[in-house]
Amino acid sequence: MNMPVKVPAKGALIAIGGAEDKTSNAGILRRVLKLAEKDTPVVGVITTASSIPDEVFGGYKDVFSEIGAGEVLDIRIRDRKDSEAEKYVDMINRSDIVFISGGDQMRLTNILGASNAIAAIRQRHEEGMVVAGTSAGAACQSHTMVYGGPADDCLRKGAVKMAAGFGFVDDVIVDTHFLERGRFSRLMEVGATNPEYLGVGLGEDAAVMFDGPLLRVFGSGHVILIDSTGISGSNVFDLADGEAISVHNVTMHALVEGYAYSITDRRVLSPEELGAETLEHAFAYT
Repeated sequence: MNMPVKVPAKGALIAIGGAEDKTSNAGILRRVLKLAEKDTPVVGVITTASSIPDEVFGGYKDVFSEIGAGEVLDIRIRDRKDSEAEKYVDMINRSDIVFISGGDQMRLTNILGASNAIAAIRQRHEEGMVVAGTSAGAACQSHTMVYGGPADDCLRKGAVKMAAGFGFVDDVIVDTHFLERGRFSRLMEVGATNPEYLGVGLGEDAAVMFDGPLLRVFGSGHVILIDSTGISGSNVFDLADGEAISVHNVTMHALVEGYAYSITDRRVLSPEELGAETLEHAFAYT
């Protein structure tokens, strides 16, 4: 069954797999800035997920300033009280881009969920603000997010831990640091128990832009897609928690920059197939 990804907002939505290049090259972060379509965009950095917000914000302030941001705002939301504070809502409203850092995605959703801050992000996103996140800030973007599970033995019923995310995008589940931390089995279990979801495994320094029915890939790393809509069988419904899962006929794709994936057609689009609508064209006119 074809289930198109829905991103019901005017602003771009970017999910990054973590450990993105922060040198002067900063390929992914430069693309994020370009999406704001302003000469010197204002970037609001949310470090809620991180246990070391000073260090994390300082790193992003340096790189965003170096590559062309006009101002980098420290949206230092640390607890539920902060998430309701007018000063942080005002910062979000001033931002052309909100960038959500890595850390602990459960901390992120617990503090920001159902708050004035997340409501402001949704509203500004609908108005055209770019929303980008890395690592935990990417995992939280879907309606259902992965927040735990041992990478070495997740093909057991109940091993993957999932919770509600922010729901910026439907019909996918995002996992990050995917190749570097060997997380294939996490999305395999997700697919066995939730075959309607497309598993999006983001490698480090790799990203996707959710562009209507397309996922557009960029960065130096890999994006792994796990499509479970065609599974021909699984024992998952007969198992008790902790028992080993069997699942058959799962489709996997490994994509790099310049490729895209059509959710509606369930197929990979090469740079040649994309034709005139190249990645650079998409970033120029999104």
